[in-house]
Amino acid sequence: MAQPTQPDPFLEVCRDSDAGAAFVLESKGEWWHAGFHLTTAIVGPTILTLPYVFRGLGWGLGFTCLTVMGFVTFYSYYLMSKVLDHCEKAGRRHIRFRELAADVLGSGWMFYFVIFIQTAINTGVGIGAILLAGECLQIMYSDLYPNGSLKLYEFIAMVTVVMIVLSQLPTFHSLRHINLVSLLLSLGYSFLVVGACINAGFSKNAPPKDYSLESSKSARIFSAFTSISIIAAIFGNGILPEIQATLAPPATGKMVKGLLMCYSVIFVTFYSAAVSGYWAFGNESNSNILKSLMPDNGPSLAPTSVIGLAVVFVLLQLFAIGLVSPQFHSSLQLFQFLAKMR
Repeated sequence: MAQPTQPDPFLEVCRDSDAGAAFVLESKGEWWHAGFHLTTAIVGPTILTLPYVFRGLGWGLGFTCLTVMGFVTFYSYYLMSKVLDHCEKAGRRHIRFRELAADVLGSGWMFYFVIFIQTAINTGVGIGAILLAGECLQIMYSDLYPNGSLKLYEFIAMVTVVMIVLSQLPTFHSLRHINLVSLLLSLGYSFLVVGACINAGFSKNAPPKDYSLESSKSARIFSAFTSISIIAAIFGNGILPEIQATLAPPATGKMVKGLLMCYSVIFVTFYSAAVSGYWAFGNESNSNILKSLMPDNGPSLAPTSVIGLAVVFVLLQLFAIGLVSPQFHSSLQLFQFLAKMR
């Protein structure tokens, strides 16, 4: 007769003592679940800024920086996955960045240094997702009811309530279906924007295609650094230790497949959005390509239905991004940290 599976003492202790670990630890995921989580963490509405990135770098340097950053981050995540595997085989399982950093760097203060940085990033992403989602709602409301009385702060409050409800999902693994939808949404609004940019590029109302850089050397340098920082911020959001902790053992090799899945989506969405947007608008590319498609002065360069559907997809994906960060659960970890410092 088969013996009942014994609970993992490590998981039991973590769940009893650490609310953040209880959220992360449900090690039942497969490699494609890791791909869903990673894609939601990295591929978001920030890809709509990539034509603006190319505006500051030009065709050659834009392609080079985007490609180099992709290879560097993929290799970094790959190495991090291998380090996590090595530590787990040695009996030291790490499920968050701060624990891994303290082990690798061998310094007690590194744990507290990383927790502040990670909490600040998570909180910023969570707040940004809520604000942007509220703005998307306001855009749709303004189009439907031009004389409506609802204000932006009311839409932000609505989004916050929805996020609070969704944050009650008990574990990271329970987000896998939401993050699959998020992956499909990122492909959806990317293809919509690419199609709209191609249509705009052939439109008689399109701006002249000028791909020259800033005339001033100092302005070119400033624009280049701004563009490079945007690329770094887009690629640098993968919360790999937390995601790898959700994989069913043995986890070796599964994370690499998840990374390949994620970076396949990155290749399709990042390059298509960057190339089509910059080709259509050149150095007139806005910081958000949707604003280039719907300029303040002049006619819209894309059908309203297409832009509206893209905004809806962006709005829905922002809910998933706000959960993956995750702001609400990281606040529990911050409270516990402050309690330890007392």
